[in-house]
Amino acid sequence: MSRPRHVLSGFRLSLGFTVTYLSLLVLFPLSMLAWKAASGGWPHVIETLTHERVIASLKLSFGTAFVAALVNGVFGLLTAWALERYAFPGRRLLDAMVDLPFALPTAVAGIALVTLYAPNGWIGSFLAQHDIKAAYAPLGITIALTFVGFPFVVRTLQPVIADLSMDVEEAAACLGANRWQTLTRVVFPALLPSTLAGMTLAFGRAVGEYGSVVFISGNLPFKTEIAPLLITMRLEEYDYAGAATIGVVMLAASFAILLISNLLTNWSRSRMGR
Repeated sequence: MSRPRHVLSGFRLSLGFTVTYLSLLVLFPLSMLAWKAASGGWPHVIETLTHERVIASLKLSFGTAFVAALVNGVFGLLTAWALERYAFPGRRLLDAMVDLPFALPTAVAGIALVTLYAPNGWIGSFLAQHDIKAAYAPLGITIALTFVGFPFVVRTLQPVIADLSMDVEEAAACLGANRWQTLTRVVFPALLPSTLAGMTLAFGRAVGEYGSVVFISGNLPFKTEIAPLLITMRLEEYDYAGAATIGVVMLAASFAILLISNLLTNWSRSRMGR
């Protein structure tokens, strides 16, 4: 059986260009990162990964990123639904504001968050009256990571909601389902794969965030020190192998996150195609 012929030829050329381009920009640099981590020897790798300060920073980075992803999953879904299903004054302005974390330099975002959530800030002073510390605490890190990851959930869900037919909702209402039943049994199951995909992207973005977190975290060892900051400190101490080792851990986590995101996206497409 002969292979189907494509209208446009050049498969080998385009594939070769793609592999070469990705190798130069992605594969080779990341391979050098793994090589640099191994250059110090396995004892140094094990010593770095089992260091209490490294473990504490990894737990903080992944833990706060997970909480931020959960928050973005809830409010990102609500935001995407409001922007796609309702027409109201200022809708386009709000839709454009969703992308601000993409365009805003992360250092500027960090300074803005510190200004708001510091003990003498507008929101921080109010929280301080209730003995809640945001800036220079894990709560502040979570807020910063929520800020940078929010657009990923909204932009992932918007096209899915736009393609979601209202006929199924009307059919459910005609069959006697109330609003809660329609939401939980009709709407939410259709949006669940895309919501999880958006949350996974937000989680992956938050894990490696540095600029917006370094200002609001306070950088206290074992308390508010994130893994990207620890990598920078290892570089300043000329411990390149140690910095690369922590980087490899972050790289492996990022790759796993992206793989899960792609699987969830394919799941979402298969459900929408039914």
